[in-house]
Amino acid sequence: MKLVFATNNLNKLAEVQKMLPSSIELLSLKDINCFDEIEETETTLQGNAKLKADYITNKFGFNCFADDTGLEVESLNGKPGVYSARFAGEPSNSENNMQKLLTDLSNKTNRKAQFRTAVALNINDDNFLFEGICKGEILTKKHGEKGFGYDPIFKPKGYNLSFAEMSSEEKNKISHRGIAIEKLVNFLSNYKI
Repeated sequence: MKLVFATNNLNKLAEVQKMLPSSIELLSLKDINCFDEIEETETTLQGNAKLKADYITNKFGFNCFADDTGLEVESLNGKPGVYSARFAGEPSNSENNMQKLLTDLSNKTNRKAQFRTAVALNINDDNFLFEGICKGEILTKKHGEKGFGYDPIFKPKGYNLSFAEMSSEEKNKISHRGIAIEKLVNFLSNYKI
């Protein structure tokens, strides 16, 4: 089965490809010659994921899934949330986003946070949503060189390593995206075409 993952993020693409069964041929936006900038204009993660999946399905006719992920920090009332990728403003930059978050938390003792991923799947005129959550806390400084985004400052609950200190296999087992994609994979393995 051919399935488009509506992302330009090569890190996410590689992460997800490792999790899918060999029966699913994962296509990137580049593979379908989509170089459009799909603006995330919704106010929820689910809304943005659905917006991206719908755009690809409607314009290119492919079965498709898209995700949106947000980091929700308890003492910041759930911020940066849906605006995680652009938290420090444009141009979006992971380093600036992390520095802004660390600055915003500098006088806070509550560093509880969670990553939330919403995945929207469009397949054969049906639409499905999946969600994954990983609880943890924001560290006071960066640890590790792996991963991307906020990984160097996020430590998942029950672990002594940041996401950026874990192998991709370790991270995928417990991460928000890993949980949401696992739900997607389980669904697809039982889906009758």
